[in-house]
Amino acid sequence: MEEVHITKSHNKSLLLYHLVCPAKYRRDVFTEEVEVTLKKICEGISARYEINFVEIGSDADHVHFLVQSVPTYSPKKVVQTIKSITAIQIFELHPEVKKKLWGGKFWTSGYYINTVGQYANADVIKSYVQNQGKEYKQIQRTIGTILVSNNTDTPSACCGVVH
Repeated sequence: MEEVHITKSHNKSLLLYHLVCPAKYRRDVFTEEVEVTLKKICEGISARYEINFVEIGSDADHVHFLVQSVPTYSPKKVVQTIKSITAIQIFELHPEVKKKLWGGKFWTSGYYINTVGQYANADVIKSYVQNQGKEYKQIQRTIGTILVSNNTDTPSACCGVVH
């Protein structure tokens, strides 16, 4: 992936998120036609919001997004923007999808999101912080591991999707 920082007047950032969104009831709704529509909708989101779609991949019942955004958008705002706009427009353009999904919801209420490091993982950053300056003085250390949920025993289990 090429280096693409977003530069503003007072900051430079590279915030990447891996987002997985399952369709409601895990229905198989992502046909080729719906995928083409989804791509066009995402292009529109990129034009209106500071959300860049680096890659989009789908299975029949869920979609993976690799997105880049800015520090002023929380991960939750990124997810809400993507899910709400895509749901509304897919329902408008594909009435056959709405018939498969009763209750008026396109996406499940849940999702999986993870930060993606282009340059380093947690160990590399930890080492970098430890080796800053002339003398390292540890100010804080997390006890245990880095915020690992008990619900996912493997990193490949995201939002109920095992790869």
